[in-house]
Amino acid sequence: MRKLLIVGSVAFDAIETPFGKTDKILGGAAPYIALSASSFNIPSAVVSVVGDDFPKDYLEMLKKKDIDTSAIEIVQGGKTFFWSGKYHNDLNSRDTLDTQLNVLADFSPVVPDNYKDAEIVVLGNLNPLVQLSVLEQMVSKPKLAILDTMNFWMEDAFLADLKRVIAKVDVITINDEEARQLSGEYSLVKAARVISKMGPKYVVIKKGEHGALLFHEEEIFFAPALPLEEVFDPTGAGDTFAGGFAGYLAKTGNVSFESMKNAIIHASNLASFCVEKFGTERMENLSREEIQKRLKQFKQLTQFEIELS
Repeated sequence: MRKLLIVGSVAFDAIETPFGKTDKILGGAAPYIALSASSFNIPSAVVSVVGDDFPKDYLEMLKKKDIDTSAIEIVQGGKTFFWSGKYHNDLNSRDTLDTQLNVLADFSPVVPDNYKDAEIVVLGNLNPLVQLSVLEQMVSKPKLAILDTMNFWMEDAFLADLKRVIAKVDVITINDEEARQLSGEYSLVKAARVISKMGPKYVVIKKGEHGALLFHEEEIFFAPALPLEEVFDPTGAGDTFAGGFAGYLAKTGNVSFESMKNAIIHASNLASFCVEKFGTERMENLSREEIQKRLKQFKQLTQFEIELS
C-alpha cells in the first residue's frame, strides 16, 4: 500500500467572513491536506507540532480517518500556533488580524521511521528550512515531492532557502499572485516556465474560483472551479486542493502528466466542498456519495464535442 507523508502546521484559526465568525477552531495546512487525501482511503501520516492546549478530540477525529498522528509533537506547557483573519465581501481578499507562531517557531520535524520511505510527500506551507529538513530525513527519494508555499516565504529573508527546496521537489503548487511574485513575470505561462527552471517538473497555479492550471514542459492543462451558489469560508481551500491532488496520485500510483490532469479535477472537486462550511467541518463529514455526485457535475461542466469546420 502506498503511503503519503504530510508536513505542515496544525493550528487554531479564528475566522470572520460576511456570513459569520468563529472562536478558535481546528486549522493549519496539515489537517486540510490530510482530510482531503483521506477520501482516497490511503494511509497517511502528519508531521507537525502543537501545544498541550490542543484538544485530544481533534487528534481522535484525524485518527478515525486513518491519519497517523503519532508524529504530531505535543509540547508540554506550549501554546498551539494561532491565526486570526477577516475576509472581505468578495472573499478573495482577507486581512490577517493576529498571528502567534507559539510552538511552531521552534519546530524541528521528525519523520517517523515507517514513513521515511513514503512514495509521496506533501510539504505544506511552512518555513523552507523545515520543509528541507523533511526531505533530508527520507531514506529514499520520494516518487513525488509536492511543495506548497506562499508569498511570505518569497521575501528576501527567506527566498534563498525557498529556492533550495524548490530545486528538490517535483511539483510546486502556488496561487497566481505568488507565481507572479516568485517569477517576476505577469503572464502565468511565462511565470510557470521561469519556476520550472528552478527545479520542479510540474507547476500548478491555483486561481481560486477561476480554476487551476497545470504546466509541464510545453504542455498546459486547465481545470475550472465548480460554480457554487454559496461560498462560506475559503480558508484551507488551497490546502484541501493539495491534499486531493496528492491523495489521487498516491491512490493510483501514476504520476504522469495525464494522471495529474485527473488529480487536478479531483483536487478542485474536494476544494469545492471545503468552502461550504467554516474551517474543516465540511471535510470531516464528507461522504463518498457526495464526492462522486459532484465529480459527475465536473464531468458535465468540462466535457463537450467540438465540431471542426
